[in-house]
Amino acid sequence: MNYRTPLPRLASILLLATTLAACTQAVPAPVDSALAATAAPATQQKTAVAAMPKIIVHRDAYCGCCHLWVEHLRKERFDVDDRVEDAMSPVKERLGIVPEHASCHTADIEGYVVEGHVPASDVRRLLREKPAIRGLVLPGMPMGSPGMEVEGVDAPAYTVLALHRDGSTTPYATHSP
Repeated sequence: MNYRTPLPRLASILLLATTLAACTQAVPAPVDSALAATAAPATQQKTAVAAMPKIIVHRDAYCGCCHLWVEHLRKERFDVDDRVEDAMSPVKERLGIVPEHASCHTADIEGYVVEGHVPASDVRRLLREKPAIRGLVLPGMPMGSPGMEVEGVDAPAYTVLALHRDGSTTPYATHSP
């Protein structure tokens, strides 16, 4: 797989504009979840016991929306291993994400791949139902998805896709922000 293949010109321009708009926020360094738990008040430590399984999130250091998605997962009690990568293409290739399914960050959890701004509720459903798929993808960076919220803007509905073992996709969940 070659991730240097250019997208059609309009799609490239839209993706770049969306990425730049989302990534203009300051991005804090990754937080070690073990350190965060020891520094948290006792009430927060009690909820950590009921945390979701560890999800490994691979992201670029300079992407603000990736950090916002990580925070979304943490608010939803996922144990996040936030890994800042020098290059995302090798990660996506290793996890089987082709360019037409790509977003800005890639995660893996319990043998599944999660690409893009997939809501935590869909990841929870995936883990509960354990379907025979490779994972979930939300291509691009849909406005209104977790980490891509824009205050005061009515975002359109978006659809998370189930990524099948043969590389095909089918609708998994539709969300109206």
